[in-house]
Amino acid sequence: METPPFLLPLAAATFAYLVWFYLLARKLTGPKVWPIVGSLPFLFKNRRNIHDWIAGHLRATGGAGTYQTCTIALPLVARRQGFYTVTCHPKNIEHILRTRFDNYPKGPEWQTAFHDLLGQGIFNSDGETWLIQRKTAALEFTTRTLRQAMARWVNRTIKNRLWHILHKAATEKVSVDLQDLLLRLTFDNICGLTFGKDPETLSVELPENPFSIAFDTATEATLQRLLYPAVLWRVEKLLGIGAEKRLKKSLKIVGNYMEDAIAARKENPSDDLLSRFMKKKDLDGNHFPISVLQRIALNFVLAGRDTSSVALSWFFWLVMNHPEVEAKIVQEITTVLRDTRGNDQEKWLEEPLVFDEADRLIYLKAALAETLRLYPSVPQDFKYVVSDDVLPDGTFVPAGSTVTYSIYSVGRMKSIWGEDCMEFKPERWLSPEGDRFEPPKDGYKFVAFNAGPRTCLGKDLAYLQMKSVASAILLRYRLSLAPGHPVEQKMSLTLFMKNGLHVFLHPRTLLA
Repeated sequence: METPPFLLPLAAATFAYLVWFYLLARKLTGPKVWPIVGSLPFLFKNRRNIHDWIAGHLRATGGAGTYQTCTIALPLVARRQGFYTVTCHPKNIEHILRTRFDNYPKGPEWQTAFHDLLGQGIFNSDGETWLIQRKTAALEFTTRTLRQAMARWVNRTIKNRLWHILHKAATEKVSVDLQDLLLRLTFDNICGLTFGKDPETLSVELPENPFSIAFDTATEATLQRLLYPAVLWRVEKLLGIGAEKRLKKSLKIVGNYMEDAIAARKENPSDDLLSRFMKKKDLDGNHFPISVLQRIALNFVLAGRDTSSVALSWFFWLVMNHPEVEAKIVQEITTVLRDTRGNDQEKWLEEPLVFDEADRLIYLKAALAETLRLYPSVPQDFKYVVSDDVLPDGTFVPAGSTVTYSIYSVGRMKSIWGEDCMEFKPERWLSPEGDRFEPPKDGYKFVAFNAGPRTCLGKDLAYLQMKSVASAILLRYRLSLAPGHPVEQKMSLTLFMKNGLHVFLHPRTLLA
């Protein structure tokens, strides 16, 4: 029987591929790599605990040349660019975020996936487009008036809405989904701060808001573009089906809402971020067009909502499990209020903490930072490699590949944070006397707020908001987890709790 002519070339190509794969795969660290499918089976198997799985592999790679760095292969890999280099080595992170900043931009894959939602906004742009927005925003975020505006929005939302919702739940002895309440609160606050319009998603009725729902749907659909091969979402977009259909519909609702907000600001300028950007000019001396203003505002809404609310959710969960930390936080709050408002406890509960009072909560800030060390709101970030490079630990990264730095893993390395790295210990952020907040001298051991030129401009505002909300709740209530409620991580770009955070509220009796 004659051998079909195509079999010999196919067999030769298969043999050559297997030999190449064997020689290449034996050099890789990290999860096992299979021909054709790469590391995909292991990624799928561990999709529900992906961040702990990555941290485990990074811990296992300790050694010369591969310290805290591993490789994950994509399906059908046929070249070095088909691998993700994953690292949590602080020196590597500094190299990526500062030393060779220009060599590690967002990259075309990320920008293409997020373009329909975020356009060329500050969180989805590189080069001059990013720089002009960064400089403009930096001038605004350093002003005391913006911080005072944030304090007003936060305190108004706490006093007029959050306290009423919590009081009702405590009186009726029913549980609440604290993560949902916090998402609503931070969404209302960032919308107010960004374009002076409060969507009022946080109220006793917990209403559905078309803009909020559309924004959530758009971000979820955009995330799917990163999780699946680009060809799939491009086909869906072309055919107008699936997640792409939902994305298009949601973006229309979001766009209409933003057009109304911009029109309102043109008629009545205020001190919100949108009004401030409307006065600015680009590099050519022109005012930003409406389409660009929309994307700029949406970028700030995306950054300002999920990160703070998710951090607070993990904070409250950790505090519930560490009553000794809770006691120290409450003691600090009462000490500050006794100094600023006297001994009348009724006055302590009349108003949320003001700007200057929140600034004095050092231990609370340490507890929030410790929460972000263990449960960073953005657990990992991706960078595109422009040119061949070698990381400080000796890892070669080829042009066109992707480097991921695992912020979640950094906080779980004994070599970085010590033998007690898995413990919730706010004291590690304090001076020996306990009277000053002291972050690590190596700033790249803690990158929950990013680092280098892209350091989060809203870091101080985030701490202000989180301290205000945390003190407003803990001063009035002790929290307990609803019996049987599972606390799990959600596979997302942001470290949401998959099932929310259902808690009961118990009125607190303060000591005299």
